[in-house]
Amino acid sequence: MRHFLIHRNFRLEGQSFASTSDLIDYVRTIFPEHYAFLSELFNDKGFITAKTSGSTGTPKIIKIEKKYLSNSAQKTIDFFNLKPQTKALLNLSSDFIAGKLMWIRALSGGWHLDICAPDHKSIAQKLENKSYDFGAMVPLQVAQNLPLIHKIKQLIIGGGQTPESLKTQLKNLSNHIYATYGMTETLTHIAVMPLNDRAKQKFIKENHPIDAYSILNGIKISTDERHCLIIEAPDIFKGIVKTNDVVALIDSKHFRWLGRYDNIINSGGIKLIPEQIENTLKNILDFEFFIAGLPDDKLGQKVVMVIESDYIPDDLQEKMKKLLSKYETPKKIYAIQTFERTSTGKIQRQKTLSKLTF
Repeated sequence: MRHFLIHRNFRLEGQSFASTSDLIDYVRTIFPEHYAFLSELFNDKGFITAKTSGSTGTPKIIKIEKKYLSNSAQKTIDFFNLKPQTKALLNLSSDFIAGKLMWIRALSGGWHLDICAPDHKSIAQKLENKSYDFGAMVPLQVAQNLPLIHKIKQLIIGGGQTPESLKTQLKNLSNHIYATYGMTETLTHIAVMPLNDRAKQKFIKENHPIDAYSILNGIKISTDERHCLIIEAPDIFKGIVKTNDVVALIDSKHFRWLGRYDNIINSGGIKLIPEQIENTLKNILDFEFFIAGLPDDKLGQKVVMVIESDYIPDDLQEKMKKLLSKYETPKKIYAIQTFERTSTGKIQRQKTLSKLTF
């Protein structure tokens, strides 16, 4: 396959294009930050390259066969019932898979695509002047543009867990907002979960659980001996993707995410999932935090809490004791002014821990 064809309904900033070379020339002039990706997409090679997020390690470059990209895009188009002439906003870098797939969906689906830089001011300028049918953001972009988020009819949020404080602010908005599950290796998301009331109402009508991820068509899921998710999707990638995400399978179409296997704490022989402890504590803190395990001579690992704050509240330890078992309760609390994060806003736990003085 030499290159992708441009759907006849595709528009970029209101402009139509007679050929791929016309589109590439336009992007090179107006949106040079996306030029490299489009040049790669429309060249003679059978693959593109993509950079992983680096949330659990050093970012790496992987090759993705072009034939899989349209299939992945179509799954999203079908799930959200996105027709030609869908008005969409691209506010993500095309260096990463999420931005690349927004391009592919628009090109193959015949969308009317607008582009802006990923920063708060650029996104706000677009949303102040126009409404959109579909968009994708990372949690930080949502938080920064909260007063205008309702102007995107269907919004997907990925690139990291959405903080509970932000979920509360999204709850009653009039649009449909979803969390997505996926990674570069699965060509962006393979599952979706509703985040606000409008989206939950839609899922109830479609007989999906509202507190779990629903997988897209053509995806097969299972778990390994660690209870970590295994993903099969022969039309979007070869083989299987073995994740380090501990999940609870509800059925063949739905799962609940519990936490990362590589974050599990073994304290005195008791295995604890930090994300589950965090979920219990989510309503008693007004700042970002995470639970981790640190080496301990007696227990092997001890449970600690790290908070993004200038101070440790005096009553925090007592509050936690009321909500957690003695095994789950952090033995020590550390305060750090700023967490280490990826470019998409994910907390880098190990890098943050390395900044602490024990």
